[in-house]
Amino acid sequence: MTQARRYKYPLHLPESLKETAMRLAMEDGVSLNQWIVSAVAQKIGAVETARDFLAMRAGTAKRGDLTGLLDRAPDVVPAPDDTVKR
Repeated sequence: MTQARRYKYPLHLPESLKETAMRLAMEDGVSLNQWIVSAVAQKIGAVETARDFLAMRAGTAKRGDLTGLLDRAPDVVPAPDDTVKR
């Protein structure tokens, strides 16, 4: 198995973030560097998953499709009990 090429990047963290990241890395039993690499990988995965999910859900929708649906909706005042529950 070949090792992936690695790059150094000077990271400037606010002291409070560094302290918290160091504490969490210690709790996980890994180095701060390993913890940050894992955190970046998790964020990339979340962003790419969300992007793919939203692209799939959008399907073939085009700008203006929703406007047509809203134009066909009745123009009535909502009933008094038609409220958002919190």
